[in-house]
Amino acid sequence: MSQGYRERPSRLPGAVVWTRDMTVDVATPVLPDGCMDLLWINGRLAIAGPDTRAYHPTADRPARVTGIRFFPGVAPTLLGVPAHALLDGRPDLADVWTLAETRRAMRLFESAPSPTAGLEAIAHWRTASADPVDLIVSRIVTELRSGTTTVATLAADLGLGPRRLHRISLTAFGYGPKILARILRMQRALALARAGTPLAETAAITGYSDQPHLSREIRDFTGLSLTELLGP
Repeated sequence: MSQGYRERPSRLPGAVVWTRDMTVDVATPVLPDGCMDLLWINGRLAIAGPDTRAYHPTADRPARVTGIRFFPGVAPTLLGVPAHALLDGRPDLADVWTLAETRRAMRLFESAPSPTAGLEAIAHWRTASADPVDLIVSRIVTELRSGTTTVATLAADLGLGPRRLHRISLTAFGYGPKILARILRMQRALALARAGTPLAETAAITGYSDQPHLSREIRDFTGLSLTELLGP
């Protein structure tokens, strides 16, 4: 994480609120993580859809970005839109919600004492009227994040055919379970590497065939090498 990034657990279970000071952090890319975020950026409410590649802030970046990040599979139920419709996107909230919904969101945001509190207020409002996250969706994330199962085994354990599992995943995460598994594994590997675990050991622990395999996956998703990501 960069020096300009700060986060804390949200009052909404399973979510994290964060701020990024773009005057300090001008280059760190946002990596795929299976999550979606509600953002306050440049005086507007926006959504960070699920990413399949690293997102690099544009040259006209604002001084600060504030967000609330939702556990994988949660945001589509709050937003009322399937995740695949927002894949690799950063649309304004007004492009996704009705005018009445957007106006209410802005009223909640503007009456809050801080941008993070405003985003949490919007999330709480939507949670109160949204259907609970399907237990199957939660289990998909839990099982794939553990790294101890395959997609085929998961489908069998859930009593789902491969196509049904894929459709559920597209709606909840924006992509199929195999891509989700790869993204979650990459994030586990990066966490170990940043904590000081040797790269060869990191690759073995997280299920890569070897260190070059880990490096290829990192480059496929981020366009960067492990050395560039981990820094000095």
